[in-house]
Amino acid sequence: MTDGTGAKTGSGAGGSRGGGVALHSAGTPFVVEIAMRRSLLLSALLLALPALAHAQDGQRPEVTAAAQRLQAKVVEWRRDFHQHPELSNREERTSAEVAKRLRAMGLKPKTGIAHHGVVAIIEGGKPGPKIALRADMDALPVTEQTGLPFESKATAQYRGQTVGVMHACGHDAHTATLLGVAEALVAMKKDLPGQVMLIFQPSEEGAPPPEEGGAALMLKEGLFADFKPEAVFGLHVFSSVQAGQIAVRGGPLMAASDRFGIKVIGRQTHGSAPWNGVDPIVATADLVGTAQTIVSRRANLSKQPAVLTFGAINGGIRYNIIPDEVEMVGTIRTFDEGMRQQIFADLRNVAEHTAAAHGAKAVTEIYEADGNPATVNNPALTAKMLPSLQAVVGKDNVYEPPLQMGAEDFSLYAKEVPGMFFFVGSTSVGIDPATAPANHSPKFLLDEKALDVGLRALLQVSLDYLHGAGTPAG
Repeated sequence: MTDGTGAKTGSGAGGSRGGGVALHSAGTPFVVEIAMRRSLLLSALLLALPALAHAQDGQRPEVTAAAQRLQAKVVEWRRDFHQHPELSNREERTSAEVAKRLRAMGLKPKTGIAHHGVVAIIEGGKPGPKIALRADMDALPVTEQTGLPFESKATAQYRGQTVGVMHACGHDAHTATLLGVAEALVAMKKDLPGQVMLIFQPSEEGAPPPEEGGAALMLKEGLFADFKPEAVFGLHVFSSVQAGQIAVRGGPLMAASDRFGIKVIGRQTHGSAPWNGVDPIVATADLVGTAQTIVSRRANLSKQPAVLTFGAINGGIRYNIIPDEVEMVGTIRTFDEGMRQQIFADLRNVAEHTAAAHGAKAVTEIYEADGNPATVNNPALTAKMLPSLQAVVGKDNVYEPPLQMGAEDFSLYAKEVPGMFFFVGSTSVGIDPATAPANHSPKFLLDEKALDVGLRALLQVSLDYLHGAGTPAG
């Protein structure tokens, strides 16, 4: 209140106070006392307007204070992580930095979980629920093209090639945001009911085969064995959502993701005499085209959407030699388990019989154990916590997004306990989210307003749940 309103109330209070002394001695204390009390009351009301506004919209004053106090620090952390990205199962520096910052807060983090995962428990000073908050830490084999002053110049080895490494999906923002939430919760832990598990997870993007990693390995190594939360919360910055907005929906949110590989085996021969061999390249081309009918003609898309995508094809090394074999890899995205299994069966059938029609053989592998189930938000929990998100950005800035064909291994935590996962807008106002560079793009550009919104949202959700706004969902 340092603008005109503050100067005006200060002047008014001071004038009444000065007049009060003089008139009091002149023998008219009652009138002066009333005037002075009114002036002081007006000053108090004006000073309280920001707090009243937050009380009206539901945002907790401690959330507002923490966000203001930590904003610069969270931005600094995010930029540091952004400049030093690391691939899945290689997050050594990131893990060490997270653990160091948690120790500086007075916590005792456990490290080395699922290779480079970090977990810490905040013990509240009062009895209450147990919740878990999750952030992912890994980056992608993408060469950054944003031109930021803190642009990543990192490189690494990926599938035998030297590649650029970039936080093209925003996990740097997730890690920095959760560190900010942790510091805010630690500062108030004396009055905090319950306990909060902080999960800093490696390898959300998927461990390089044949390694294990991510949420699956954290759970396999006993993440929830001794600390079983009532609820787990997570967020993701999202390019298709405008900065300042939050998108969330109860029930299915993101698709199940499964990886497949197909090897088409032919017989090598000279390119000038294809009749002397079996051409796996032609068989592969036919197979890719025929496989498109699995979704377009065999899957009941009126039930749920589905996607089958080939991501890479490798075969041959010389222009005039027909190779022995061609290898393909790809992904399947589904929401319905019945459709998922049917697509698996159809893909094997198409691969086998299309290859056979060319005199070749196809071997299909679907890596179900490495896949992620659909991310499904617990409907009751999401409904309970929706007002918490609305309190942070306003009711008009929280909306229900369409189903997302992208996948998230947060889904594995949400299969163990009720979960809620939400999107925080990362595309600046003035840029159309529909055309902005998407997550995983070398030009993915995060509006750092997302850090402030993410911090406020995750902190508000946590405090509201711990203080009783949320109840365990079935």
